Amino acid sequence: MTTDSTTAQEIPTAEWVDIPALYADPYPIYRRLRERSPIHWIPALDRCLVVGYEASHEIEVDQERFSADEEQSLMKRSMGHSMLRKDDPEHAEDRKAYGGVLRPKAIKQEWEAVFERNYRTCADRLRAAGPGADLVAEFAAPYAAENLRAVLGFPNAAPEDLQRWSQTLIDGTGNYADDPEVWAAAERSSREVDEAVDEMLPVVRDRPDGSLLSALGASGMPLEALRANVKMTIGGGLNEPRDALATTAWALLTHPDQLAAVREQDRWQDAFEECIRWIAPIGMYPRQATRDTELAGVAIPRGTRLGVVIGAANRDPAAFADPDSYDIDRPRKPHLAFGGGNHFCAGAWVARTSVVRVALPRLFEDFPELRLDPARPATVGGWVFRGVLTLPVHWN
Repeated sequence: MTTDSTTAQEIPTAEWVDIPALYADPYPIYRRLRERSPIHWIPALDRCLVVGYEASHEIEVDQERFSADEEQSLMKRSMGHSMLRKDDPEHAEDRKAYGGVLRPKAIKQEWEAVFERNYRTCADRLRAAGPGADLVAEFAAPYAAENLRAVLGFPNAAPEDLQRWSQTLIDGTGNYADDPEVWAAAERSSREVDEAVDEMLPVVRDRPDGSLLSALGASGMPLEALRANVKMTIGGGLNEPRDALATTAWALLTHPDQLAAVREQDRWQDAFEECIRWIAPIGMYPRQATRDTELAGVAIPRGTRLGVVIGAANRDPAAFADPDSYDIDRPRKPHLAFGGGNHFCAGAWVARTSVVRVALPRLFEDFPELRLDPARPATVGGWVFRGVLTLPVHWN
């Protein structure tokens, strides 16, 4: 990985990085990489990882040098060619088709009441499971799935279908180990989503409603692009609010002094924003250099495949003091958990409303003395996508 097009340093290689270690706990790896350079070539991933805050932000806002339309894209293979793997003007055209469905006004007028109903259903499910239940499996995951099912407009699918589709499709997107079983599961889910879309499109075209599928069906978007964008929405639209909800709850339960401050001062927004900085649900996304260029003093040859590691950028000590700590009183600097530039997350307001305005405050109000299970600690995993996997809890 060299180039003589600039006088910048060559990209250093980190052969010692492996995928299982990244999955288990990527943060020590990111620290070690960052101490040498903000950019490294990782043979195990066949791409460079960008682990610095400023370099990551520079990539986000410069689609002329760093294209989202990556060659040999895992996301394209798993989900099809969605707007996340497109540059403008094609990206803007797809995004325009989403209309006002995911904007704050529509969320307030139409979806917040749906989120509240779904909260009550899922809180009852958690209560029925009894103390010792897994907050992820019995609450956060079904809550995110029910919300997504409503917003998408999929009455022909069960919440469990949405959970399976989301997990297997994002597993494909992060399948850097090229596991054939992961690809097979992603392909099955892709076919099932196509079938669900094809069944519902005539319905919402005949009887339009406020759902995303109705908006996409009325937009004139080609069917293959529509299917790909729905799969992309299922992936990010379920795992991000699920993981943000469960991980924020875990962070607060492990920091009782901060939980007390959040409750007393109604600081659920601070708790949420600090959580997705601390553990970004979407930890990495790809870009590709469109020409020989320089980034953070490193020479980047044309065609270089980059992984913009949000999980590392959000813990860069050059941007955040004591970055490995969870601290709701941290001086507020923009985190990169929702991306930036033209690809800023379209579902950010859905996540913020469903988690911050609805689920978090009600959960801690409805389950007195919610606390961790001392005999069964939470498990956390992932690096392309990262979050709490299991969270056993008790309450009075």
